[in-house]
Amino acid sequence: QVQLVESGGGSVQAGGSLRLSCAASGYTDGSYSMGWFRQAPGKEREGVAAANAVGTSTYCADSVKGRFTISRDGAKNTLYLQMNNLKPEDTAMYYCAASKVPSSNYIAPCTGGGQEYKYWGQGTQVTVSS
Repeated sequence: QVQLVESGGGSVQAGGSLRLSCAASGYTDGSYSMGWFRQAPGKEREGVAAANAVGTSTYCADSVKGRFTISRDGAKNTLYLQMNNLKPEDTAMYYCAASKVPSSNYIAPCTGGGQEYKYWGQGTQVTVSS
């Protein structure tokens, strides 16, 4: 059973930084695409970024481009999200997700709320004050 555990959330002032981590366990043979999603109160879940098994990444939220960086440590089965220059509108619960994919080069899309992702973490809260 795949398990994902997020950490690193917290409260910061606008302009600050946080680094989220997602530790994965229970992966079986094959490749897994992983991604970060977020959901603010009263809003739909939004894809932030995703990465394939070999570390190629894509960003789904235009608002985070240039400020957030997704990375992945294959040896540790850990996904990261470095968030810089945080803004109040980044306030949300952040979720890590994973999906078994047919090849190491495939990135499961982070658009559409993450419908391709089968496994989800419990989330970590990020709060940015102005």
